[in-house]
Amino acid sequence: MFCKKLVKLFCGIINKKLRSMTSSKILFFICVSFVLGVFFESVTEIPQSLLWAFLVVAVFLIFIFALRHCEPKRSNLNQIRLPRRLWAPRNDELIIFGFCVLFLIMGILRVQISEFNIANDRVSKLNGKGEVSLAGFISAEPDIRDTSQRLEVKVLDSVILVTTKRYPEYKYLDKIKFTGKLEAPMVVEDFNYKDYLMKDGIYSVMAFPKIEVIGKASGDPFSAFYSGILWIKQRIRESIRSNFLPPQSLILEGTVLGDNAVMTQDLKDKLNATGLRHIIAVSGTHVVILSVIIMSLLLALGLYRGQAFYFSVIFIWLYVVLTGLSASGLRAGIMGTLFLLAEKLGRQSMNLRIITLAGALMLVFNPLILVRDVGFQLSFLAVLGLIFVDPLFKLLMKNLTQKLSFYSDKAEGLVSIISATFAAQVFTLPIMVYNFGNISLVAPVTNLLVSPIVSFLMIFGFISSFVGIFSGILGWILSVPCYFLLSYFLWIINIFSQPWAMIVTKNVSIIWILFIYLVIIFLVWLLNKKYSKNFV
Repeated sequence: MFCKKLVKLFCGIINKKLRSMTSSKILFFICVSFVLGVFFESVTEIPQSLLWAFLVVAVFLIFIFALRHCEPKRSNLNQIRLPRRLWAPRNDELIIFGFCVLFLIMGILRVQISEFNIANDRVSKLNGKGEVSLAGFISAEPDIRDTSQRLEVKVLDSVILVTTKRYPEYKYLDKIKFTGKLEAPMVVEDFNYKDYLMKDGIYSVMAFPKIEVIGKASGDPFSAFYSGILWIKQRIRESIRSNFLPPQSLILEGTVLGDNAVMTQDLKDKLNATGLRHIIAVSGTHVVILSVIIMSLLLALGLYRGQAFYFSVIFIWLYVVLTGLSASGLRAGIMGTLFLLAEKLGRQSMNLRIITLAGALMLVFNPLILVRDVGFQLSFLAVLGLIFVDPLFKLLMKNLTQKLSFYSDKAEGLVSIISATFAAQVFTLPIMVYNFGNISLVAPVTNLLVSPIVSFLMIFGFISSFVGIFSGILGWILSVPCYFLLSYFLWIINIFSQPWAMIVTKNVSIIWILFIYLVIIFLVWLLNKKYSKNFV
């Protein structure tokens, strides 16, 4: 009976306004608490004694102050109203704080459960035990490189990353028997390969084993659907290669299909130097910026915001599907979709709450991505940049163009594209420097010159390559616009990929990165306060 009253009480608190507290704001603080719990346990081991102390505090705040709410009302004669101190919190606010502490504990426990499952993985216990023979099926699209290929093989409930020769080629759902030495992923000075694979549920690797194909795994409906996607993707890849030669074909494959494994190192270096690598990858930054670009172009063409929203979401998910429904692509697609939805709803503060809720739900399913998945971090930070910095950039650019007397409604779409690109990069640059150590000095200029053509390149590239599957001649004719766009893209890359265009940094301290983000947040807070914007 008491629990029922407690549930009704908490629901009542959520539904009524507490000073400036709305139900969505309460949910926001609860989600932030869960994320903080995941973060604290991911970067350090929380002692069980401290965890129990937090739990006691949470239970005390929830139940003690809930009991005070449940006390029978006294008569007016017995009520004595004392002046309330300005700092004294109300009972319902303390209950909400108690729930925040409770969700902080839940975030810590979620990471501990995940680490327990990793420690007790049956296949990883064979790491370093000599040669073993295992059987399983290929559970993802093979990652084909110049001289090798990487296969994700599912064995029991585990996934093993198998590196083998370039030929013979293997296919998704092939059942294989392989014999070799099972090892834990390497941890080197510059790169923690173990953490990189761990976030995807891979705890063991095997290099160049003996492989024998023993059949085809029977898939579920999703496997059949995914096989169809991979078949279409391969046909599009072949169509692109029949109409374009490298490096044009490599850029178009990366832009349309998210393929960058076969990209030459020289082209990768040039893209890094010019700050355009995010365009040739299934990155959170790319998908989020792309969603804004498509939305802006559709609005500039005269569509209503609701119509532009649905077309943009369809385009984004078509891109995610074509790239192979990778985990990083799915997370980026979700972030991009939710940002567009929040933009459709219209409030900046609501945007932040929706994105935070989405991030917390992703961490419920996989808490390891918070500190181990750079793609997840970039997706979230890019959306934050669009929420808080994009309106400021847009306002600044609009005022500037109006003063120069060349602002028009047709130019608004271009302003939105440029603003979104810069806003996303402001929030993602520090974390990219920390992880990759590269600072492109020309990135603002190159993105300004290239971003407006990216969506056209993707649209024309997809149409021409898809039609090319059925008609080589018609596909070649439709690929002509892509040729000019790709030539322009390469021209920009070759001009700006100079030795002075990039600074390489090493061993950047996380303290400096946190300090930079604090400065960015403070400046954005001041500017948003000036223009009457609310963070939460």
